[in-house]
Amino acid sequence: MPSSDALAAVFEHIETNRASFLDRLIAYLRHPSISAENIGIAEVGALLVDMLSDIGLETSLMPTAGHPMVVARWEKAPGKPTVLLYGHYDVQPPDPLEKWLSPPFEPTIRDGRLYARGVGDNKGQHFAQILAIESHLKVHGALPCNVILMLEGEEEIGSPNIAGFVRANKDVLKADLAVTADGPRHASGAAAIKFGSRGVASFELRCRHASRDVHSGNFGGVVPNPIWTLVHLLGTMKNQAGEITIEGFHDGVEPPSPEELAAIERLPLDVEAFKHSLGLARLDAPAERPFYDRLCFRPTLTINGFHGGYGGPGSKTVLPNEAFVKCDVRLVGAQDPEDVLRKIAAHVARHAPEVEFIAAEKGMQPSKTSIASPFTPVLRRAFVAAQGVEPLLIPAGFGSLPGYVFTKILGIPAFVTPYANPDEANHAPNENLTLDCFYSGLRTGAALLHELGQLRAP
Repeated sequence: MPSSDALAAVFEHIETNRASFLDRLIAYLRHPSISAENIGIAEVGALLVDMLSDIGLETSLMPTAGHPMVVARWEKAPGKPTVLLYGHYDVQPPDPLEKWLSPPFEPTIRDGRLYARGVGDNKGQHFAQILAIESHLKVHGALPCNVILMLEGEEEIGSPNIAGFVRANKDVLKADLAVTADGPRHASGAAAIKFGSRGVASFELRCRHASRDVHSGNFGGVVPNPIWTLVHLLGTMKNQAGEITIEGFHDGVEPPSPEELAAIERLPLDVEAFKHSLGLARLDAPAERPFYDRLCFRPTLTINGFHGGYGGPGSKTVLPNEAFVKCDVRLVGAQDPEDVLRKIAAHVARHAPEVEFIAAEKGMQPSKTSIASPFTPVLRRAFVAAQGVEPLLIPAGFGSLPGYVFTKILGIPAFVTPYANPDEANHAPNENLTLDCFYSGLRTGAALLHELGQLRAP
């Protein structure tokens, strides 16, 4: 059968089964799998093993130091590439429940959107990949390339055990490239391929002076205020010009390539509309820094929360005895979370030795794949075949995903192909996936397998 006819037959199968595929997604979403609370993880892991075995994949539930990994494989295409498809079956807690217009684990369709916790992040997206695999098998009895599917149960709690798992199972996970269907499409609604993601690390700063709160009149000017101590310390870490001033913080930040700079120039952008959508009068400093340069190539230092003193109605003339602040840093290039946290700890010790620095247990390294990868044209052809449009090329995703385990441990290129709508509300009430995005993602997953099947193994 000619190549184009082979893919057309798969697309026809997908179109014929639209209703049943949607019903099966709804059934899958009814099963909670909240990793932060260990609710439903074992049940959904077992459900996936049965589901993937039934469609013809060799499937196992593999232990980690935490929640198990579901690994499924079909490797009966000698001489063809092997693609590792990654996703995660765990979801965020649904709180606050009162903000949901329909119960989070009772999937509901409204105005062409399916609402449920985990529908966009990430069950709807990796389920589209699963159905793409199934569709090829149903139509042709075989896959055009070799496939390993890896579904994690801890992504929503920071993927604390994925690196150890991948390192211990390098032979089992041997592949030529990795593809993750996760996250939203570009804000413009356009399809996109992302070539990496920023890393992340979190920490707390805690300060305690007096043994108890004291009267701000009787003791003000004598007893030091821990809130001011933290304010002054934070001022030494990032200045008003928007520059992060922690010694050595930018070590490992790599300049963008000409191809990457050209790619961000092509990304749709309406800064005024962006500001209006969030009620902003300005962007963060420095004002002259280009929009996508900030999101793709620059690290950040963010204050997530500042806590201390009185916050009730009216006034209370109190001088608090303790305060704390929670922060995160987003990392790029070759920055390493442990190295960056050591440098922040050293900065704190130099500038405010009475402040306690507490690093979160696990960080996540950034990942990076070259836009000039030989697989880039293959992915682009898959998007054109499935969606009829050229995808945008985004040098790095703006959030954090554990893609580094593929690029740095397995040593293979890793790509992110988001299928969800930009307003999917992942991690928030009323998370949703448009039905158009679900079916489009399913077609794209099928086209990806087809296009990889036109190659010989590297």
